[in-house]
Amino acid sequence: MDSHNQTQGMEFVFLAFSIFQRHHVHFFLVFLAAYLVTLMGNFMIITLIFLDAHLHTPMYFFLSQLSCIDICLSSVVVPKILVNLLLQQHTTSYNQCLAQAFFLIGFAGCEPALLAVMAYDRYAAICQPLRYAHLMRGKLCIQLSVAIWLWGFLDSAIYAALASRLDFCGNHQILHIWCDIPPLLKIACSDTQVNKLVNRITSFLVGLGPFLFIILSYFCILASILRIPSNTGRHKAFSTCASHIAVVTLYIGNGFLNYNKPSSGYSLESEALISIMFCVVTPMLNPLIYSLRNKEVKEARRKVFNSWRAASSSF
Repeated sequence: MDSHNQTQGMEFVFLAFSIFQRHHVHFFLVFLAAYLVTLMGNFMIITLIFLDAHLHTPMYFFLSQLSCIDICLSSVVVPKILVNLLLQQHTTSYNQCLAQAFFLIGFAGCEPALLAVMAYDRYAAICQPLRYAHLMRGKLCIQLSVAIWLWGFLDSAIYAALASRLDFCGNHQILHIWCDIPPLLKIACSDTQVNKLVNRITSFLVGLGPFLFIILSYFCILASILRIPSNTGRHKAFSTCASHIAVVTLYIGNGFLNYNKPSSGYSLESEALISIMFCVVTPMLNPLIYSLRNKEVKEARRKVFNSWRAASSSF
């Protein structure tokens, strides 16, 4: 049996679970609560956008896509964490590990592209209001949505294809609580230079590229807002961007820390905390940010809840 066939039959051990071992029941309940809040919050956003005709606009169409991605991103990692904590099982098979890394990178790659499209939507609404209906027409929104998902999963397919060629000789211990490409590269015994080169290229295209586009979009938006004569008009224009800015800051900040950690100097606790912030906390907070700051979402929630209350009282 060659070394690659041996690799495919191996199991990886998540070393970072050692920090949860003494209080695994408490951590199980914390992760379960965070996951349930993530599911309820994002499903609420999707449901409100689907039910309220006032939210059938490009901005909320892409917001529903963001909620869908957040549900998927959290679902890739949290259920496996819950099973491992509950059963005190800190291992995963080679195939499960690659599958988890593939979907994790795919959904994580979709989100910056989506945030860039949402920034363009705000640019078109504020800087090109007379052409907004043409710039963000329905057919284009669907095409952009398809492109976002293809973009993210093309990136993950490249990562997974390269990772599947790696050999893991004796070290099966991953310094993490789930499977991701950077921790796998650290323990591979075969040459990883191509993987690291592709990682740098795709990090620029998938991460830095959308971020620079967002910065440019908001520079134009800010310049346009400052030309609005009234304080009320400036406040109204900026309020339509506030939630998106908060989500972008949260995602980009956590994403940068998660995928640009130094090769040494990080403890297991720091590694786990940064990753949890990126894949567990951020998807949980996004719907809360939009629910708390967005008047249209709050109004839609009030109307839907009132209609449900009226319908239930009639029985």
